[in-house]
Amino acid sequence: MDDMGVISTDNKKITLYYNSENSIGQQCYAYVQSSDKKVLGIDVSKTNVSGTQWAELAGNLNIPVKDLINVDHADFVKQYGDKKIDLEAHDWMKILEKSPKLIQYPVLIIGENYHQLKSGSDFKKFLDGDSAGLKEA
Repeated sequence: MDDMGVISTDNKKITLYYNSENSIGQQCYAYVQSSDKKVLGIDVSKTNVSGTQWAELAGNLNIPVKDLINVDHADFVKQYGDKKIDLEAHDWMKILEKSPKLIQYPVLIIGENYHQLKSGSDFKKFLDGDSAGLKEA
């Protein structure tokens, strides 16, 4: 068990934080499911993800928490307006806790490596050879 964080990492497992309510999330989950490795899909629209987990995801991606959020999403604009807003990291975490569907891109975890997937096919480029056990088509 990883003593550093609350998100478990395992080289034999792929974890994907995604929103099943958008097409990128659906596509990425489908690609990840094609792997021979054990897959843990965390659908943020159905699963409560804590502020600590959001902070850990952002930290391991080396990005600020606000970069996990799609500020162009209609729900975000409706609530906060379309002007650039400046909030503290804990405020961005609270936004994600309350409205996880605002996640901008799915987050893929393979072993200790964290990646944002900007398209369904992005998954392929993060595989080291056949390290994820993808079958040849």
